[in-house]
Amino acid sequence: MQGARFMVLLLQTLSCLCAVAAGLPFRTPLDLDVTPRVTVVSSGLQGCRHFQSSAVNYSTLLLEADSERLYVGARGAVFALNASDISASSALTIEWEASAEQKHECRLKGKDNKTECFNHIRLLQSFNSTHLYMCGTHAFKPLCAYIDKRRFVVSSQPEEGRDKCPYGPTTGYTALIIDQQIYTASQYEFWSFPDIRRNSPSPSLKTEDAPTRWLNDADFVGSALVKESLGSGSGDDDKIYFFFTEKSQEQTTTYSHSRVARVARVCKGDRGGRLTLQKRWTSFLKTRLTCSLPEYDFHFNMLRSVFVMPGLTPQDTLFYGIFGLEWKNVKASAVCRFSLPEVKEAFQGPYMENQDSGSNWKEYVGKIPNPRPGTCITDSLRAKSINISTSLPDDVLDFVRRHPLMSQQVQPVDRRPLLFRRTTDYTHMVVHMVQGLDEQMYQVLYMGTDEGWLHKAVDIEGQLHIIEEVQLFEEPQPVDNLLLSKKQMSVYVGSPSGVIQLPLSNCRRYASCYDCVFARDPHCAWNGAECVDVLTQADRSALIQDILHGKSGCEQIPYDVVQRSRSVRVDDDVLLQCELSSNLATPLWTKDGTEVQGYNLNSGFRTGTDGLLIIKAREDQSGLYTCYAVENTVKVAVVTYNVSINLDVPPPPLVEPTHSLFTTRPAPTQSSLSEGPRSPLLLLSPRKMEAIYLSLITVLGALCVVLTVVLVYVGFCLRVGQRGKYCLRAATAAHPISKRSSRSRKHHRNSSNMEPKTVSSHCNGLCNGVSKRRNGDIIDEGFLQVVPGEGHTSLGKEPPPPAPPLPPTPQFSSPEFDFPNGLSATLPSVLRRMNGNSYVLLRQSDSENTSPLFYSFADELNRILEKRKNTQLLPRPDESSV
Repeated sequence: MQGARFMVLLLQTLSCLCAVAAGLPFRTPLDLDVTPRVTVVSSGLQGCRHFQSSAVNYSTLLLEADSERLYVGARGAVFALNASDISASSALTIEWEASAEQKHECRLKGKDNKTECFNHIRLLQSFNSTHLYMCGTHAFKPLCAYIDKRRFVVSSQPEEGRDKCPYGPTTGYTALIIDQQIYTASQYEFWSFPDIRRNSPSPSLKTEDAPTRWLNDADFVGSALVKESLGSGSGDDDKIYFFFTEKSQEQTTTYSHSRVARVARVCKGDRGGRLTLQKRWTSFLKTRLTCSLPEYDFHFNMLRSVFVMPGLTPQDTLFYGIFGLEWKNVKASAVCRFSLPEVKEAFQGPYMENQDSGSNWKEYVGKIPNPRPGTCITDSLRAKSINISTSLPDDVLDFVRRHPLMSQQVQPVDRRPLLFRRTTDYTHMVVHMVQGLDEQMYQVLYMGTDEGWLHKAVDIEGQLHIIEEVQLFEEPQPVDNLLLSKKQMSVYVGSPSGVIQLPLSNCRRYASCYDCVFARDPHCAWNGAECVDVLTQADRSALIQDILHGKSGCEQIPYDVVQRSRSVRVDDDVLLQCELSSNLATPLWTKDGTEVQGYNLNSGFRTGTDGLLIIKAREDQSGLYTCYAVENTVKVAVVTYNVSINLDVPPPPLVEPTHSLFTTRPAPTQSSLSEGPRSPLLLLSPRKMEAIYLSLITVLGALCVVLTVVLVYVGFCLRVGQRGKYCLRAATAAHPISKRSSRSRKHHRNSSNMEPKTVSSHCNGLCNGVSKRRNGDIIDEGFLQVVPGEGHTSLGKEPPPPAPPLPPTPQFSSPEFDFPNGLSATLPSVLRRMNGNSYVLLRQSDSENTSPLFYSFADELNRILEKRKNTQLLPRPDESSV
């Protein structure tokens, strides 16, 4: 009894957990889960430049605006590219791969020969005006070297890099070279703890491990220098901020997570302590970055990437972070923005204390020494003869050693994420400040995904609007790095296969005034004739742009509307197609100026993403139909159809049997018809053609029934010696049927009498689609097979014959004739569904104009027919129908 209750309780708990886990990715705030307005596939990229070589993993990028060079670190090579055009032939290369001996030693350590046992460039930065400094993993034995910028050659012998570069290519890592001092953060050796270090020049500093470990399994994603000494009235020092994710140390009553996002800082002028914290940071402090939606129970704890946006003053600095959920099987991302003043406020707040040398960290409520632990050297300390960190009192340094964690958390600027995408994993981002025509500054974000897409978004009063999503690669691959150049007006993308250079904007993609204004792109505006880049226009007085609302300014601007005509017969189904270029637009249909209600079952209309469907057309449904694209509450006409529905209409032009179904030729004249004999099929009326179709279907169905009965009889005769077993075999079935295990037989004796194994999705005049089992494998033999041993019969009774199969669907190779209403002879292969109702796509002749908001009906319908040409007229038969 006790065990039964325990099992019931356990099942209830598991059910609740499964329900929560299943619903978690779908409980999303609609105002944050933004849909990109425009989708651009890789074939539609404009102004895109590529760089590729025999190397892979182009993950390290460095841009020097003065020299107009883009330096790229890959696996086993470093490149110097022309920043204005990376595809130019002027690229310089330094080959730097690990030796065969070093690769062999790497394999002996048990490392992966396909990924780890190579020299991955992890550090590539400018050391001074004449040299670069680079470090590579070098097959799990890091090395570093200097590069002469002018000649682009290695100018020194490689030196030991174990304290500056991680061993592995995927280990979390960040590095900065500031005034020829190298600041790095990583887990350097595979047996060591994560560490933040200053390696050169002397004195070198690192974080503390005992008695309190300052970093707990930290995974670093970025770092930044903030020159807080500029304009400082207190003589404050510059600071280096590090961003990472680590194991949680806090224990609160509101939440508990195994990993949390952090920001830590050290002072640039830190020199360590004299006795206490000797060769250790005296200014190290860390606190938590919070990016969550408590009302939806979403807490984004995994920091993936960070971008530092400098302001007009150091106090205006903003930190943009890409966060993910802790569950790896849930695909979601959030973008949160933090301000430097709030980060500094957290470092001025209360400390946390580890009371029992475990993971139970609580807020410290005791006395705080003076001067305040963790602060940089300021004018007030210099007045007390404390000019350097080695002069700090031991009680202050001992407090720093035991209290590296702050209690106050850093909240986002808007107290919520800027963006939340539940179907996207963002990897990197960059931000660009652009001034709109309204004199306001807008922050434009470029975000790369793990599948090779680039999202361009603009922050409009705290709400993110995704302008477009661009597919960078035909094959999905992650965006490993992003870099932005204001001078070149380009964004550079590093990936496993190469580097891509894209313009910051592509305004000519928007071919109408409304399309340009709806985009709400700060880079773009309408000049009366085309959408142009604002930054390239000297005279901006006549430009039209509406970033805040995205709807004003185009009311008096004329635009073209596609005009089409349809002439169909009564009782035919008519599809009026309307393609919208914007993912945010919704279609609106009117008939003679009155809105069409396509949701009432008795209205005779159906509306959907493909267009408007007129079901069993009536004469009173003739009229002028207009499709509008509704976006930002503005209606823009896209296409008009002049539909004429008559009792009988003349046949449309004949269709040439070419590659395209919609390639037409002129209709034959009366004289040409009398010149020679014509095909008898062309002289038949549509109703007679329908009768022919039905007759063909009946004949083919009868043939299937006859063949099935014959096969049943032959199979039964061959297997009559095995009581209780049935086998439906082909006439050529000479291979023995493999026997099943006793367990399988026992299971299937309790099932239905017969179980068809495979049924083909088509029946081209003969019933086919049966698989055959040979040596434990199923081999397609083209006939229906019922596996032996799947049922049982009473002794002395013959099994009842199986029911005949459903009549097959005839297939036709090519259109040889058409109905007068445009219905092609390929009727069974062009069935589709809209709002749960089957209907026939019509091939209709039309005369059309081009419009930027409309795609070719013939091209689109041809593509749809090609995709759905295998659609069956009848549903797949189930077991009861076999």
